[in-house]
Amino acid sequence: MKVPPTIKLVYHGRARQWVSGKDLILVARRTEPMQTLAEELKNMHRIDVDVIQADLSDSAAPAMLFETVRKRGLEVDCLINNAGSSGPDLLQVKDWQAAHEYLELMMTSVVAMCHFFIPPMRERGYGRVLIVASVAGKLATPGDYSYGPTKAYLIAFSRGLSSALRIDGIHVTALCPGFTHTDFHASDRLTRMKHSLPKFLWYDANVVVREGLEALDKGRAVYISGRLYRYLVPLLRSPLGKLVFLALRVKL
Repeated sequence: MKVPPTIKLVYHGRARQWVSGKDLILVARRTEPMQTLAEELKNMHRIDVDVIQADLSDSAAPAMLFETVRKRGLEVDCLINNAGSSGPDLLQVKDWQAAHEYLELMMTSVVAMCHFFIPPMRERGYGRVLIVASVAGKLATPGDYSYGPTKAYLIAFSRGLSSALRIDGIHVTALCPGFTHTDFHASDRLTRMKHSLPKFLWYDANVVVREGLEALDKGRAVYISGRLYRYLVPLLRSPLGKLVFLALRVKL
């Protein structure tokens, strides 16, 4: 995504959306929904929006993306790594390739995107990198040996990048949301899980986006989105955490 140093808050109808006022690059496996979104953003905010098809579970995708962006003459000042899924059970799935692609998507692709896109930012002396992690990465949850650990790695990776790149004018933030209303929970299994949880645990995506970009602009290395989770995560990491898990009956 290409954004200027100052990010504008744009209101449209009942939904608050953070857009840059500059050009965007949207990347997804399926281009049809992104093309629809691109046209909406173009008309709404009078910006240019490029759409690139890529599957980030493919190890060749980050290099292809970087080369495509370069050939189009675009400069990426703000990189948002948001691709991810709940993934397979790494001990139950019989096809190792499926497990490998999941780890590629959740961790390796993020490192690769940073590998390609951050050096030009350093040359220009300005950059923003938002890595969407999760509160699951800050909690050792019984039975979670796939999703949470991948997010824990992203948090550690972001901390390292943040401390190393601040001197170069680059901010790196690991955004850690809790349960958020998005298409992430569109599958039957995750929809059932969503309906079984208390409504107060859920945040609107606009809140997460706004808080995440504000934290990024301030240079916060790690930021937990949602006031509830900023109180809840330290509690769950304490000796009383297991009792809270049992009381809420929630697998974060």
